[in-house]
Amino acid sequence: MTISFQQAFIEILIFYVNEKMCLYWQFFSDTQQGPHEKRLLNNLLGMYNVLERPVANESEALEVKFGLTLQQIIDVDEKNQILTTNAWLNLEWNDYNLRWNETEYGGIKDLRITPNKLWKPDVLMYNSADEGFDGTYQTNVVVKHNGSCLYVPPGIFKSTCKIDITWFPFDDQHCDMKFGSWTYDGNQLDLVLNSEEGGDLSDFITNGEWYLIGMPGKKNTIVYQCCPEPYVDVTFTIQIRRRTLYYFFNLIVPCVLISSMALLGFTLPPDSGEKLTLGTYFNCIMFMVASSVVLTVVVLNYHHRKPDIHEMPQWIKTVFLQWLPWILRMSRPGKKITRKSILMNSRMKELELKERSSKSLLANVLDIDDDFRNVSGGNNASMTTSLGGGFIRHPTTIEDTALPSSATQRDLQHILRELQFITNRMKKSDEEAEVISDWKFAAMVVDRFCLIIFTLFTIVATVAVLVSAPHIIVQ
Repeated sequence: MTISFQQAFIEILIFYVNEKMCLYWQFFSDTQQGPHEKRLLNNLLGMYNVLERPVANESEALEVKFGLTLQQIIDVDEKNQILTTNAWLNLEWNDYNLRWNETEYGGIKDLRITPNKLWKPDVLMYNSADEGFDGTYQTNVVVKHNGSCLYVPPGIFKSTCKIDITWFPFDDQHCDMKFGSWTYDGNQLDLVLNSEEGGDLSDFITNGEWYLIGMPGKKNTIVYQCCPEPYVDVTFTIQIRRRTLYYFFNLIVPCVLISSMALLGFTLPPDSGEKLTLGTYFNCIMFMVASSVVLTVVVLNYHHRKPDIHEMPQWIKTVFLQWLPWILRMSRPGKKITRKSILMNSRMKELELKERSSKSLLANVLDIDDDFRNVSGGNNASMTTSLGGGFIRHPTTIEDTALPSSATQRDLQHILRELQFITNRMKKSDEEAEVISDWKFAAMVVDRFCLIIFTLFTIVATVAVLVSAPHIIVQ
């Protein structure tokens, strides 16, 4: 009884497993998983040659359907005449060597194969301006059981475009993107449009500067001078129109207002003197605007000057660092500029030059007072020894009557040179920082001076014109 029960249990278990396997087989019958896909790839690609043009009759041309999906207009470079777009190519063809019976391979209907293992048309953009010429990303090719191949590589395309700005900012631009096979002529590869409407614009992202009118496509068959065979290309024309709202408010409206103000002069009576006065006022305003641009360039030039390129002349120091800041009541942090300080500063510079010319080299290098002077007479007098341009005093006492040896003098000279180098570097760094600060302060002074002058000029010119008009001031 025990053996019969075990046999029955095993039979029930086997039946249950078989039922589950049948259900799983029905559920996964349309998938690409399992050993069938491996066997199918081995059979398809084992004897496949990527150089062979996949046609049943080699005298016939392989038809390739071509389409373009425009995603975004990235940039329109008017100066270099380059259009940058984000687009997807769409290529469809039938490969005679990639066909199989799906029932023999577990119901597999399609495969994804890397493009370097298959033949694919060498379609490129003829008018490419990209550094690598081809800006596409190599994606997998979707191959179906009937040999149909779908290749959709996305890419960033830079194409040349002849841009005409005659009617700027009301201009329309037509930029072509010309695609074709680079080596196959029309007798070997025939490109056809996959849609009569042209490019696909269903996923297009709106551009802030350009409005997309359309993107029609056209098939062309051309015989070039290099070759007698006809070559087929598909050309998509991106038709865009510049959005004028920004230019309208920032360029057109100000120009119209200025022109309207100029026309107001013709409404005045000829016998009145205000016609000439108003024209004078417009001329003054134009002169002021042009002068402000020039002086702004001068201010920026002063602000960015450095001591290793420009040396500040003495007249700039006197005018822009002393007298003009004093007149404009400007001051620097920690330096109050007054008439007395200006005169005292000039006097101190003269005394400093005289003092430096009379001091010894050692005192100038170390920036200390010169106490090494020649003193003569008496038993307490000191004798001096020349050392590298400086003087070292030696007492004439009995204990210190011996002069330094030559080795000691060389050591002292070496120390003196090192001190001189370090001191010069520190002084140079401080002087450069001070010169940069002086140039920036001079730029601030010029800026403040221009602000006051132009403000006064505008007020005076406006008041003069208004006062000269007989009907503006109410009596």
